[in-house]
Amino acid sequence: MHGAKYIEEVKLIDSLGHGLRLAFDQIAQAIPSQCEVCRGWDRQTVCSACINRFALARPRCIQCAALVPGGVMRCGACVLRPPHFDTACAAVDYAFPWNSMLIRLKFHEGLELLPCLVQRMLAAHTAQSQPAELGLLVPVPLSKQRLHERGFNQAWELARGLAPAVGCRTQSKLVLRVRDTPHQLNLSKSERERAVKDAFAVDPHRRAEIAGQAITVVDDVMTTLATANEVARALKVAGAKSVHLWCFARTADAHTMS
Repeated sequence: MHGAKYIEEVKLIDSLGHGLRLAFDQIAQAIPSQCEVCRGWDRQTVCSACINRFALARPRCIQCAALVPGGVMRCGACVLRPPHFDTACAAVDYAFPWNSMLIRLKFHEGLELLPCLVQRMLAAHTAQSQPAELGLLVPVPLSKQRLHERGFNQAWELARGLAPAVGCRTQSKLVLRVRDTPHQLNLSKSERERAVKDAFAVDPHRRAEIAGQAITVVDDVMTTLATANEVARALKVAGAKSVHLWCFARTADAHTMS
């Protein structure tokens, strides 16, 4: 389904109510389609066999979701330099086939992939031995330019897909991106930290909605900690009781902290 058409249908369904949205998702899942990975016919975007192969639960640091050896609670980076967020949950590694699916979602209007990504995130949260108090779900905001170019914020689409399933509210404009930031792909650790420093802030007219509350920051992928850490810092400054990160994919390098 083309992304633009999907957006219009989602808007219509949202206007008619959550019940009809659930019915739409159930009907969509009942229609046979090809698995995004193996191309076999299935009733899911990614078939059960591919999920079992590529989405296995792996030991992760409870604070930043980086891969750790079995039995280890926190990675060395979080012990030496704890991030501003309190816990993190990641569904999968940022690797095949999920990395290509995220690229398709963001840059090729692959919004029909969202239900599959949401289900993986919910499964990862359920599988945690001590799931965090989610509280209010807040997406990582895009810059105005990137939002205009893309037409949607994938983090917001994930957040509003997750919220009904976990019984949480979600707000898209509590955290603001107050200045644009460059792409971080080729930046060093220190350059990435400088690039996002003070790039986010809480809407001053809505700080009362955050004060004393548990906040969960939702994003599609965390390749470093720079953006998530700066968003968490802004929320803590605004009075959040705790901040948690919930992302779909996490890079496999346990020592990538920037």
